[in-house]
Parts: sequence; structure tokens; C-alpha cells
Amino acid sequence: MTDDTAGDSGAGSDSRPVVYDLAPDCTAADVETGALYHAVVNGVVDYGVFVDISDNVSGLVHESNLDDSYDVGDSFVVELVEIKENGDIAFDEAGVDDYRTETVDHEPDITSIASLSTGTDATIEGRVAQIKQTGGPTIFHVADDTGIVSCAAFDEAGVRAYPDVDLEDLVRIDGHVETHDGTTQVEVSSLSELDGERAETVRERLDAAFEERAEPHTVDPLVEWPAFEKLRDDLRDVARLLRQTVLEGRPIRVRHHADGDGMCASIPVQLALENFIADVHENPDAPRHLFKRLPSKAPFYEMEDVTRDLNFALEGQARHGQKLPLLLMLDNGSTEEDVPAYQNLAHYDMPIAVVDHHHPDPEAVEPLLDAHVNPYLYDEDYRITTGMMCVELARMIDPDITDELRHVPAVAGLADRSKAEVMDEFVELAEQQGYDRDDLGDIGEALDYAAHWLRYSEGKALVNDVLNVGCDDDTRHRELVEFLSESAERDVADQLDAVEDHVEHERLKSDAHLYTVDLDNFAHRFTYPAPGKTTGELHDRKVRETGEPVITIGYGPDFAVLRSDGVRLDIPQMVAELNDEVKGGGVSGGGHLVVGSIKFVKGMREEVIDSLVEKMAEADIDDELSSTAALD
Repeated sequence: MTDDTAGDSGAGSDSRPVVYDLAPDCTAADVETGALYHAVVNGVVDYGVFVDISDNVSGLVHESNLDDSYDVGDSFVVELVEIKENGDIAFDEAGVDDYRTETVDHEPDITSIASLSTGTDATIEGRVAQIKQTGGPTIFHVADDTGIVSCAAFDEAGVRAYPDVDLEDLVRIDGHVETHDGTTQVEVSSLSELDGERAETVRERLDAAFEERAEPHTVDPLVEWPAFEKLRDDLRDVARLLRQTVLEGRPIRVRHHADGDGMCASIPVQLALENFIADVHENPDAPRHLFKRLPSKAPFYEMEDVTRDLNFALEGQARHGQKLPLLLMLDNGSTEEDVPAYQNLAHYDMPIAVVDHHHPDPEAVEPLLDAHVNPYLYDEDYRITTGMMCVELARMIDPDITDELRHVPAVAGLADRSKAEVMDEFVELAEQQGYDRDDLGDIGEALDYAAHWLRYSEGKALVNDVLNVGCDDDTRHRELVEFLSESAERDVADQLDAVEDHVEHERLKSDAHLYTVDLDNFAHRFTYPAPGKTTGELHDRKVRETGEPVITIGYGPDFAVLRSDGVRLDIPQMVAELNDEVKGGGVSGGGHLVVGSIKFVKGMREEVIDSLVEKMAEADIDDELSSTAALD
């Protein structure tokens, strides 16, 4: 008798019958009638012998089909004759002497994560997205082309199970599907890393599926606006990046400017991403664990903020086995001042995306970014607010939230004093949802007021209720906006009363009005409005009073807030020049062409302010230019 294993030279043309040697975990799904199998006797009865062809597949060879007698443990070749409706299997003794052997590995039925059913056994294949060691089992979060599920594997209490398995490994998991704390979870009976051809097949399938699922939705713009269409492809790239980030199980951390436009940008994106995270994950708590939004008080990414974010990310990686998050900067993050913070993140290969409408320094920031959307990159300007852009971004991620967002571009535009040619259309769109122009202005004021008191806190429920996005009580929304906006109006009036008598005025040689005020000595401190808002409100009052070009400077010991109407200042350029010209001044800052803020060394304030005023006096009059919201 000859017993050659498959794979020997010449096997492809070998005409001898094939006898299959099944792997121990093979099941009835791996066999077929008419095929020959190596069998081992597991029992002898009067009417025949019972044989195993794997640990899971057994059957009877009836005595009428036996040529020889066998004892338990004997081996011989059988032919599978029939698989009966009740699952019983009938074999015949094959009686072959010259054959070749081929081994058969078990190919289980793979269950997609989206179709897992509680109380059943299942086999899943996917990519490891997170590994969390608890005081009991090790929790592997595994992603396939339909979702992400947690899989609990136990070795010893608090001891890492399957220690050779790492993030991004492709694995096959067998286990029992249960519900744990309201969440679908697979109790792992076996876990193996895929390799070779099988791993490549699964990798290709997952990559193709992820690419398809990451593709943003195609949505019609809320308002037709040719200037905005220049940005749409860039926004689609960011939407694709964010959806891909969710599909691979990576957390997302959002930093946004703490003002009305920053809130109008971040809240829609948060709602869209949390919905998508919930859709992808079998865990209802996943949005809370994988998404975090935080305001930034400064008009750039401060080292204090990046240090907090990085520390949080590294703790999450160490405690929860998470990947390091993607950082999404909104209404912030486009300037050279952001570079030191970005460089800090670069040591850890954290991806960064920016959607902003402040005057950018693309040569400085873009080598450190994975995506950058800014109207200035297409010869547009700040009238396209970040809130307007992010409403479209959110709709590309989840178009089902469109009806909740129709009023948001108008709120963002009014809060940031956008002079966009389509502002009337945005306001009309909001009016169709039940908001008049006064309502929209009050919402923006309430957002600014809430942002001031929230400081570094997210304040999700409060902010959502104010903006009426993700809010389930319209009455509460309107009462809250009325209370906050009236409180803001009262506090602004008190602040302007405090500073009005101390405002200094002069006429520049361009004939523009210059108003300056020492906020440190004459404004209420540590209350609303902050210096930026105070300067903005004072400036708006002077513009209304004069009807002529106006520049306003509100300053403190080491800062100044700048606003201009009708004068082409180019504040980012002025900041760069001051930093070079005022030796030891330590000047930094930025903003738009006509609104910004600067910092400097306290002892150099007089020289910095004097030099700044000299530059402002040389600036050209431009009646078309109008300032946006002040920056703190």
C-alpha cells in the first residue's frame, strides 16, 4: 500500500485516488459524499463499527460493508456514502491500496460581526483594533467589514491572554456570543493569528470593505455658492479620513475655538461622528469612549492643550489598549504658532486634520498635517466660516442629520459677522425651520456666553441644547437661549459702561479713527465678556457711531486685541514684522486680515503698541473690509 502526502512532485498528474486526512477541528461542512477519508475506529458493535474522521465527524460502517474485522484504535480508509437528514453519517470500507493523501484544514462558516446573534456559537475573522487588559479577562476589540465587537478571552485573572497577538493583527476567533452589560460580546474559546494566503485574503477583503464604507455620502449643498464649491473636494477628503478612522477603531479628539463659530463647527461634526461610531460598534458606549471634544481658548494650539491631549492619549493607550487618536482641529490650527504643538504630536505619529478659516501659514503647517481645509488656500477668505464648512462635512459623514443643521450656517455666519454674499439665503433657510434673524443672533450670543463660562469643559448637553442640535426639547432650547443671551447682553452693557470713559481716541493720517483702551485697568476682570469680546463690542459701537473706518485696540499687560472696519490691516503680516522689528518684544499672535490678537513681553508693551499704531497709520482705507468676531 502506498500513502503519499499531497504536495509531492508529480501529484498534479497523479491518477491515484485521493484519501483526505481531516484536521481535528474539521466539521461536517468540510466533507462530501463519495470522498475517501482516513478513519479511526472508536467503537465496535454487533452491526458494524463506529469511526472518526475528525474530532467532530463520526459515523457507522455497517457490517455488510466491512471486508475485515477491526478493533478500537485501528485505522483504515472509508468512503462517505450518505449524510442523513438527522445528521447521521454512513460510511463504507473503501478497500483501496494505492492512493495519495491530502490534508484538509477546517474552513468554518465565518459570521459577520453585524449578524452575530446572542446565544449562538460563531467564528469571526477581523483585525484587532484594541486590546484592553482588565482585572479578569483580556478584551480584544475586533473589526471586520461590517462592524467592531469586543471578544473576552480568559487565561488567569488579570493575566494577558494570547500575549503574542498585537494591534492590527488579523485573527480568527471561535466563541459563544453573549450579552454583557447590554453589549454584544464574544466569549473566546480559541483565537489564532491568520497568516499566509488566508491572511492576505482577509486583509484584501477588509481593506476593500473599509475603503467602500469610508466613502463619504454625496449631498447637495444647503445653499448654492460657487466660492464654497472650491472647498468641497477637500471636505470630502476629511470626511473620508474621519470615517476611515472610525472603521479602524481609532479614537478622535476634537479641539475647536471657544466661540460661536467654533461651536457651530464642532457640534454638527460631533453628532455625525457619534452616530457613525454607534453604527460601526456593537458597544453602545463606544461613542463616549472614542470621541472627545474640547474647546481651546487661544486662537492657536497651545502647548498646554497639546500636553493635556497627548497625556490623555498615552493614558488611553496604556490603560485601555487604544490606538493613539486622530486630532481634528476646527476653527483653529492653520498658523505657524500651531507648529510647536504639532511637532510634539509628530513624535507619536498622531494624525492631524484641520478645518479652519483663519489666515493660514500652509508652508509651516501642512508638512505636519494629514488634511487641511481653508478658504484662503483657494483665494477665498474668512467670510466662509468654519461652521458653514463643518455643516457640510457633518452631512457627508451622516446625511440623516441634515434637518437638525439647516439653521446652523446662519448662526455661524451671524456669530462671526460673515459678509458672505449668500448670508441672506442661509438666514432664509433658517427661517424655514422657525428661526428669525433675532433668534439666530441670540443663539450665537448664548453660545459665546456658555463658552466663556465652560472655559476648558466640553459642556455637551448645554451647548447642544443652546444650538438645538441633538436636543430633544425645543422649549428648553428656546428658554435657555433667552436666559443666556439676555445675561450676555446685560454683562456686555455693564462692561462697556465701565470702559467707555477711559477710551482714548485719535485720527490716523489715513483719516481712520483709532480707539484704544486699557482693559487691565478699566474693564471688569474674570467675568463676561472677556477682553476679546469687550474689544469687539466696543469696536462695533464705534463703527455704528461714526459710520467711518475704525480701528480698535483693547490691551492688557502682555496682550492686545485688534479690530478693524474699513482699513486693510493684514494683522498676520503685521505680527511677523513686529516680531522682527521690536527686539525683545516676543511678539506672537495672528488672526484674519482685520481681526486678531497678539501677545508680547510685558515690559515691552509701550514699544509694541506704538509700533503697531505706526503700521496701522500706514494701512490703506478699504471700505469693503469688515471685521469678524473678536478673538480672545
